[in-house]
Amino acid sequence: MQDLLQAARPGPYRQPVPSSQVSPARVRRIRGRLRELYGIPAARPHRRGLDELILTVLSQSTSDRNRDVAFLRLRRRFGGWAAVRDAPVEAVEAAIRPGGISKVKSRRIQAILRDLDDLDLAWLERASVEAGRDFLCSLPGVGRKTAACVLLFAYGRRDVPVDTHVSRVGARLGLFRENAPFEAMHDELLAMTPRGQELELHVNLLRHGRRTCHARRPACDECALLRMCPTGYNLRHPD
Repeated sequence: MQDLLQAARPGPYRQPVPSSQVSPARVRRIRGRLRELYGIPAARPHRRGLDELILTVLSQSTSDRNRDVAFLRLRRRFGGWAAVRDAPVEAVEAAIRPGGISKVKSRRIQAILRDLDDLDLAWLERASVEAGRDFLCSLPGVGRKTAACVLLFAYGRRDVPVDTHVSRVGARLGLFRENAPFEAMHDELLAMTPRGQELELHVNLLRHGRRTCHARRPACDECALLRMCPTGYNLRHPD
């Protein structure tokens, strides 16, 4: 690690590279370093699209553990999504309370379920990514990140979710243009991701955001990406 820090110190102030100018070689270098740190994550598409959709709604503003507890309580309490749809909202809220902001999430989950003509989303595996994304984003409270989670994790489709960790790490690395909205970040990250490595890049950027590139106090001294990170370099060399 000391070698990395020494190599990063010389040189002038580094300007972030606009996302439109991010080269495939630079993306591959970042991907390669993340592989050294975290390996190559892999997960077969589980093909339970509605499960993934509800799980992603429950994941908002909470930990993975609390999300999973809320999801399991919901399934055990009601047994199926039709029962969740038709239950009193207070019962749904009580079941998912460990996941936080249960009042909002319970109403959103029921609104989504009531908006679906068919609770089977298997058709998303055969439809175009664009058609699937448009459909999911038309559901109440569903945005681009949630849609991407369903398409990628449930059906292995080519999309890359951008959450707060991924957006933060990507912005600091100069992968996204400054102040880009989340919609644009999704488009930009998807365009630069090598085909077939969508899950890998999402998961490893997220891991790096959680373990090293923290929101308030990024651990730049411990970061294996420091040499290729304009933000980290500038934080350490304000002059």
